[in-house]
Amino acid sequence: MRLRLVTFLLILAVIPGQGFSLSPHDTARKKSTVPKPSQSKKGPSLKIMAKGKASPEIMKNFLIRYNGEADLAMVSRLVKIYIIEANREGVNYEVAFCQMCLETGFLKFEGSVSKYQHNYCGLGCVDMFSGGDWFGSMEEGIRAHIQHLKAYASHEPVRSPLVDPRFSNVQRGSVRVVTDLTGKWAADPEYGKKISSMIARLYGL
Repeated sequence: MRLRLVTFLLILAVIPGQGFSLSPHDTARKKSTVPKPSQSKKGPSLKIMAKGKASPEIMKNFLIRYNGEADLAMVSRLVKIYIIEANREGVNYEVAFCQMCLETGFLKFEGSVSKYQHNYCGLGCVDMFSGGDWFGSMEEGIRAHIQHLKAYASHEPVRSPLVDPRFSNVQRGSVRVVTDLTGKWAADPEYGKKISSMIARLYGL
């Protein structure tokens, strides 16, 4: 009888209230299984000087969805160049890519700029009658686009040969996020919001 009483008292000491007490090891293990909210709710970045996250396949399929007549091999090459050039300069390639989709109408080139100009961001198009700048290749046109974004968003020098003819025409470091491009890159009061919306569509948001 005395042995049963001692055993019962020991059980009460281990089980306070209605639940078992956890050792420090068990407590740490239980806490580590709780996911951090920021990991699951973090969306695309609207910062210009940032690292893009979308895969080349997602970007390619996004453009083809809105322009089914675009050449698949050409689109794949264009996406690859955007990622390479943007990563070299520390520019967010999702911003540059979505700006290109907006400026070219998903490579339909129905405005004043011709596809033969390799001008993917409206450089030099100061009004609806000006044709904008010409570049010798897709690589050069995309590089100029990335460099012009970096001119606005950073004080750092470019890491590749300068091909942007208007690099020195902007106020360096005057833009931080996409919406800051409104009134600077284009006069359209909704310009930055349109690019932001394009990025959201890229992510299916």
